[in-house]
Amino acid sequence: MATMAKVITSVVIAAVVALAMVSLVAADSGTATFYTPPYTPSACYGFEDQGTMIAAASDVFWNGGAACGQQYVVTCTGPTNQGVPQPCTGQSVTVKIVDHCPSGCAGTIDLSQEAFAIIANPDAGKVFIDYQQV
Repeated sequence: MATMAKVITSVVIAAVVALAMVSLVAADSGTATFYTPPYTPSACYGFEDQGTMIAAASDVFWNGGAACGQQYVVTCTGPTNQGVPQPCTGQSVTVKIVDHCPSGCAGTIDLSQEAFAIIANPDAGKVFIDYQQV
């Protein structure tokens, strides 16, 4: 019986590790830019303040407003230009979609200035990212 319990435990651990690896692979790549206050009104919440850990979704995942309220973990992966050769801080940030970044948006996701500063040097202006819905 002890051996069977060890086998089951090993299978469960392997399944958890496999799921964790799949979720890491499931991240999408794109670019992030930032916008500055005021953050209201927004397409999703009008004049209701949603704090500063927010973002505007580009057409890539706006989906006619279905992105409103969704949360994404965003991580800087590298520079998009020579201006700041190593802009990433090594941190990730979780943001809530509160607005639509209109067609022609310079990034996949337009972070608030405060959220962008957590993941990258704002002097970079635009960085490559990985992002995943939470």
